[in-house]
Amino acid sequence: MNIHAPTLPTTSATIHPLWLRVTHWTNALAVVLMILSGWRIYNASPIFPFSFPKEWTLGGWLGGALQWHFAAMWLLAINGVIYLALNLLSGRARRKFFPLRPKEVFHDFVQALKGKLQHASLDHYNAVQKLAYLSVIADLLLIVVSGLAIWKSVQLPLLRDLMGGYDSARIVHFFAMSFLVLFIVVHVAMVALVPRTLLAMLRGR
Repeated sequence: MNIHAPTLPTTSATIHPLWLRVTHWTNALAVVLMILSGWRIYNASPIFPFSFPKEWTLGGWLGGALQWHFAAMWLLAINGVIYLALNLLSGRARRKFFPLRPKEVFHDFVQALKGKLQHASLDHYNAVQKLAYLSVIADLLLIVVSGLAIWKSVQLPLLRDLMGGYDSARIVHFFAMSFLVLFIVVHVAMVALVPRTLLAMLRGR
């Protein structure tokens, strides 16, 4: 008579591959540096009748803030290209973010408001998550484009005009940054509610 040994639990499957975790945390660092230095640049010539507290800014002075901002900009751009390329080439973008149906977004959004949105599987994004991640990717692209229209306004007149002019480009850049900050706040809050998501992004499992 053959006696089969009990099956031992296998190692958890990889949820986030190494390349995704590296690009995610690199992107997070670049975004934080850009926001904090960007606030210091904004304070040098405010668009609206308020300024950011100096303690929340990076660079100390306008020249220093610009250096931080441009360094983080290149890090964000290069890392972003790598992230998008690997997502597309590996097929992850199609698997994770599509299909995205308005009816599912509405349903999951209502469930989230009721506190009933499930997070049973970290390997699957609900419709609200899909929309949020796709929206922030589009927002980051808008930040880069509007930033170029501000930085190279003379060299890129078509891009500047597409933004509605230099001053309009600054406003677009500001609101794109504001959306990004809102996403970060909500994202961190969700991580706090479901700590497993942080562990998965650190360990991959």
